[in-house]
Amino acid sequence: MAGRGKLIAVIGDEDTCTGFLLGGIGELNKNRKPNFLVVEKDTSITEIEETFKSFLARNDIGIILINQFIAEMIRHAIDGHMQSIPAVLEIPSKEHPYDASKDSILRRAKGMFCAEDFR
Repeated sequence: MAGRGKLIAVIGDEDTCTGFLLGGIGELNKNRKPNFLVVEKDTSITEIEETFKSFLARNDIGIILINQFIAEMIRHAIDGHMQSIPAVLEIPSKEHPYDASKDSILRRAKGMFCAEDFR
């Protein structure tokens, strides 16, 4: 990966993944593993969690985007991720709006600062 940037990975519903794939994020690594997972109603929580953990372990991924309603299914795995790279960002989907109170990464970031830091 010398001289190259890192990839964005996506775990999301069909609409979310399609939008990002049309935007050009789709890649396969040297083992022919994609950097996205389309979560459908028959996708198991185990498969979602295993894909998330495999994205964490890949050194070519810098950001993981995950629909917030899917993140809720594997909240314990997301809460266990303490590294800054890859960054994990929870995003809304067409059917499920973003709720900042459910975003554990955002809560953790808010805890790092106090109001006096911005005066």
